[in-house]
Amino acid sequence: MSSLGQTASQPQFITSHGNRTVSNGPNVPLIDNIDAEQIIVPERKSWKNLFAYIGPGFLVSIAYIDPGNFETDLQSGAQYKYELLWIILVASCAALIIQSLAAKLGVVTGKHLAEHCRAEYPKVPNFILWILAELAVVACDIPEVIGTAFALNMLFRIPIWCGVLITGLSTLMLLLLQQYGIRKLELLIAFLVFTMASCFFVELGYAKPSSSEVLKGLFIPQLKGNGATGLAISLLGAMVMPHNLFLHSALVLSRKIPRSIHGLKEAYWFYTVESAFALSVAFLINISVISVSGAVCSSENLSPEDQRNCEDLDLNKASFLLRHVLGKWSSKLFAIALLASGQSSTITGTYAGQYVMQGFLDLRITPWIRNMLTRSLAIVPSLIVALIGGSSAAGQLIIIASVHRL
Repeated sequence: MSSLGQTASQPQFITSHGNRTVSNGPNVPLIDNIDAEQIIVPERKSWKNLFAYIGPGFLVSIAYIDPGNFETDLQSGAQYKYELLWIILVASCAALIIQSLAAKLGVVTGKHLAEHCRAEYPKVPNFILWILAELAVVACDIPEVIGTAFALNMLFRIPIWCGVLITGLSTLMLLLLQQYGIRKLELLIAFLVFTMASCFFVELGYAKPSSSEVLKGLFIPQLKGNGATGLAISLLGAMVMPHNLFLHSALVLSRKIPRSIHGLKEAYWFYTVESAFALSVAFLINISVISVSGAVCSSENLSPEDQRNCEDLDLNKASFLLRHVLGKWSSKLFAIALLASGQSSTITGTYAGQYVMQGFLDLRITPWIRNMLTRSLAIVPSLIVALIGGSSAAGQLIIIASVHRL
């Protein structure tokens, strides 16, 4: 009885899997410095605990506003105005449900999704699942490669194909950020998310889309016109992020959570609230991009140049949509935002890929090597398409990659 009383008065903690070792490896973190600022959550009934849980949801949400989402959003608004907004609403609601379940898995069991797959499945099915998960990471990385190449083209007039090659250097940025710890990374990405949101929210005020048409597009499903179904699938595909399930179930382990029933319930509740807020911001950004694109491209006062941009709208031509907010600097600042989006997605994709490999195969490799392997597989098709078809074909590759996530 005395031992039971002692256990009850001293809560145990779920520690991050980042300090776990592989069967024959050294006792080093899975990813450098992921536990550098690990947060201990006290067992108390208070909304102040929410601040300890803020972070993983924003890392996850960046995948829903990556260059692939921007590309499909822009084309959706330019071609079909607000008619496809309902897809973003449905996909965002589904994303919240799935991401909250991924977080719950990590909180309750203390293991992430890939580790559970290795424990539950025989070797052959487990290996097949690992291959599929790796392909999903690569498919999500292709839009980031092309989006970064577009950003470099707008900033420095570098050819798209050359920008594709330069994206391999993003590994250096990843290594630079890792030394500051997971908490700093969470704050940085949250800042980038709110920066992008501010730009498009202000532009939304200038564009002044019809509120009745926006609401109609949100709540009345419709697919009209040639190509609407294909673009709708692309929109849905851009919102499908398989690697996020592995990432979210692992990131929640970066907090030390009391293993009492109350502690676990509170952790799941706060992670759900935090995810709902972060994904709501991502949802509003996507809605804003589509609405701005639809309002601007349907305007009767467009210049001939802007009309041509709307007819073949992609990330490389989209900076004119922000002209009201950013003026003559619209191209440069939009490029910086696009570059930040691509690089943030690269960082989260690398974390997800590392968890996938460690979980499915019980194998760990140096993060920069892991990043270069994934990035190389994404660069090859991007480079071929950019060399043959230029920026227009590269933009179409983003759409194709989004469709193949489904």
